[in-house]
Amino acid sequence: MTANSEHVEIGLDPELDLVLERVVDVRPELIWKAWTTPEHLKPWFCPRPWSITDCRIDLRPGGEFFFTMRSPDSKEFPNAGCYLELVENRKLSWTTALGPGYRPVSLPVHAENKGAPPFHFTAVLTFTPEGNGTRYRALAMHARSADRDVHEEMGFSEGWGVCLDQLVEYVKGW
Repeated sequence: MTANSEHVEIGLDPELDLVLERVVDVRPELIWKAWTTPEHLKPWFCPRPWSITDCRIDLRPGGEFFFTMRSPDSKEFPNAGCYLELVENRKLSWTTALGPGYRPVSLPVHAENKGAPPFHFTAVLTFTPEGNGTRYRALAMHARSADRDVHEEMGFSEGWGVCLDQLVEYVKGW
């Protein structure tokens, strides 16, 4: 996925970043497959009763990561991003600040988004083997502390935690 095994290590800035880290009892290869295959991402990627109605993945640096979330009252929220770094079975990063081909994009406009101002973020996911499972780390990086705060108020910790639980439940069913 990457040209070589070198990759940038990302540190946590508590003023700008949110992080979810947990050891789960599934292998990194299964987590990777759940994150990188549209038909496997759709069943778990948003907290129920929300759902994913569409997903496109062009798994390469500069490739598209697109999904549409549907609320319980059938409102749809399209989300687009661009993959930045891929290390098979170990690391996946993407950003909402860029579209396919690293094309800069405008800020999203989500008036229904609980009144929150729009913001971009970059996600860095790492899957490190630990025992018979994986140390799963999801880092959401923001440009401003206000954006970080809004993302947390939107339910980052709870939502991403629920999604991880759903991912584990889903892949254990394979």
